[in-house]
Amino acid sequence: MVLLNAEHISLSWGEKTLFDDVSFAVEEHDKVGLIGINGTGKSTFLRILAGLQEGDAGTVTLARGTRIGYLPQSPDFSEPVTVLQQVFRGASTSFAEERAYEAKMLLTQLGITDFDKDVRLLSGGQKKRVAIASALINPSEILILDEPTNHIDNETAAWLEQQLKAYKGAIILITHDRYFLNRVTNRICELDHAKLYFYDENYEGFLARKAERMASAAASERKRQSILRHELEWVRRGARARTTKAKARLERFETLSAQSAPETDSSVEMKSISTRLGKKTIEVQGLTKGWDGVTYIRDFDLTVARDDRIGIVGHNGTGKSTFLRILAGQAKEDAGTVSFGETVKIGYFAQDCGHMDENQKVISFIRDIAETVRTPDGTLSAAQMLETFLFSGESQWASIGSLSGGERRRLYLLSVLMRAPNILLLDEPTNDLDIETLTILEHYLEGFDGAVLAVSHDRYFLDKMANRIFEFRPGGNVQEYLGNYADYLEKRKEAEAPVKAEKTAKPKAKTSGKTRMSYKDRYELEHIDDDIAALEEQLEALQAEQAQVTSDFVRLQQLTEQIDTVSAQLEAKEERWLELQEMAEEMSE
Repeated sequence: MVLLNAEHISLSWGEKTLFDDVSFAVEEHDKVGLIGINGTGKSTFLRILAGLQEGDAGTVTLARGTRIGYLPQSPDFSEPVTVLQQVFRGASTSFAEERAYEAKMLLTQLGITDFDKDVRLLSGGQKKRVAIASALINPSEILILDEPTNHIDNETAAWLEQQLKAYKGAIILITHDRYFLNRVTNRICELDHAKLYFYDENYEGFLARKAERMASAAASERKRQSILRHELEWVRRGARARTTKAKARLERFETLSAQSAPETDSSVEMKSISTRLGKKTIEVQGLTKGWDGVTYIRDFDLTVARDDRIGIVGHNGTGKSTFLRILAGQAKEDAGTVSFGETVKIGYFAQDCGHMDENQKVISFIRDIAETVRTPDGTLSAAQMLETFLFSGESQWASIGSLSGGERRRLYLLSVLMRAPNILLLDEPTNDLDIETLTILEHYLEGFDGAVLAVSHDRYFLDKMANRIFEFRPGGNVQEYLGNYADYLEKRKEAEAPVKAEKTAKPKAKTSGKTRMSYKDRYELEHIDDDIAALEEQLEALQAEQAQVTSDFVRLQQLTEQIDTVSAQLEAKEERWLELQEMAEEMSE
């Protein structure tokens, strides 16, 4: 059943066309990921689908009874209301009273426990969690989410991923989190040069299908160019245009010449730019920092190697961004020392993009940093550098205030790199950047001749970038893990696994005979297959019920706990089956 049908949508801003007669339909159980380069209009398209904005042309129709839940990229928290009131903002009083317990349970799972706090006093990450709770608690058949993973930590992103996988309704979302996109979606919609391209795949399948589409377009263009060259040679030979055949060939040449090549995206690509870095980089000893009576970093030591790739993770509010600000000289430690090598040149990419004059022209902003920059490929001007970062000649003269959030982040990233730093401090660099820019940034960092320290909740980015992970924990402790983010998760899981108490038993006398099975062991082996089958059926039933539950988060929590318990029981039974089988085989030898 089609829940939403958008037909012939068109929209232009000035001379820029965002959507050119595009259509879009959403059916039950669709989980659609909308992707595209920053500035192409993805967020605007979601607002049109949500009924919050109109296009220049086209219609959006909802099936009878279909409700839409919408999570904006930057939710409005300007009203003086409590956390709980914000969750139910716009809902009826009776609904809020009926679902208050579930909302508190949901907020607690998201790490928000002060339900009466003024929402205006929350941090960016806390505001995003409250907005997520509001989107999930209010009933809807279509959930529209604009960058739901921005400003939330890794564990919250993983939790939200599980919630959306179990969500019964349809979902349309924009996210730069490629693991999230791959695991949640079953369709990808790409906005490219004002057109929509659909792929009935998750992100992994989309990459393969798009590569095929690009290769096919390139092959068609090569064939067209070959025909054009052949026809051009014929025309230049001075063929007489008297015969019908000659006229037909001239018309064919004119038709081919009038065709345009397939549009392709530019790519954010720049060779590594950095100044020479000496042997000493950054040394941190006994660093301690706190505020409001709480210590967030306690007695922390760190020596940064010249080629380090350090990922910094942890819950929101554990001091990660503050640590980078201390290294960047924008905050002061309470105790300890931070020393730098003489050749160190810091490049600091802040979450808030620093100060950018909205009235300033894009090209003036870059020229204020450097008129030219030297790269391994030669010297490039400020305008040429902007071209490599997808700012065409016309957009270079636009004001910064007219840029989208993602375009500002891209411009800010360029401004940091143009200063040729040899140590990069990146605070949530993946927020608001499109996937293509992220991919090129990752490639840039692979060849960067210097150290990188990055605070990020993007698991994909950390897996590709990091060779050391530092987890900032409540209470000020910082724990180091070698490897990337996947290695960190595995090692933390091993460290947190309950230690099994060793069973004490009297030493058995050594015998030359075979291991003996007791009557109880033989009885257990005869019936253990039935026990395993029963547990498997119980697990399947619980998982099936979990997939059907949408808004009852109390029941979801209960089911999750039951599934964990049954899974552990099943694993124990399977291990016991192996043990009994080995005993039986020894007896039969």
